[in-house]
Amino acid sequence: MKTELSRQDAWELLCRYNKEPFHLRHAQIMEGVMKHFARRLGYAEEEHFWGIVGLLHDLDFELYPEQHCIKQQELMRSHGVEEELIRSAASHGYKLTVDIIPEHEMEKVLYAADELTGLIGAVAIMRPSKSVRDLELKSVKKKFKTANFAAGCSREVIERGAAMLGWELDDLIVRTIEAMRENPDN
Repeated sequence: MKTELSRQDAWELLCRYNKEPFHLRHAQIMEGVMKHFARRLGYAEEEHFWGIVGLLHDLDFELYPEQHCIKQQELMRSHGVEEELIRSAASHGYKLTVDIIPEHEMEKVLYAADELTGLIGAVAIMRPSKSVRDLELKSVKKKFKTANFAAGCSREVIERGAAMLGWELDDLIVRTIEAMRENPDN
């Protein structure tokens, strides 16, 4: 999996359709998480591709939330983005807005980690440190079970993503916390 899209060009494309700091931050978090998983899962040669997919996965969300993962395909095509990258980014909307089944391990990681990073981030903000650096599995699991905490983060999608990967939920959470710790701003 390769892309001709540079990180700078991908960032400029993202910023064309996204202005809110929260959305830009989430894109950067997902970029880092995806690059981490590429290295850890034996896809180091595809790290750039995985990172760009993470960076652009919510390209359409800020302006077109009701058409999320649908409109982004059109936007990416209009900017000459490769079909492989378009498909991969859109696959995280599986069973929500699109019928693109995550097939490659990278797509499954994106599907599982997207919602989970939001939940982990919300748990971290509640801690005195406001960081994932000292965050433990038990803290995330406790909040995972509280439906009204970070209610926008679908537990069903997180669980389905873990199952797609063949991982236990706890393993997915621990691995995602580790991935988020690589970013010095988390």
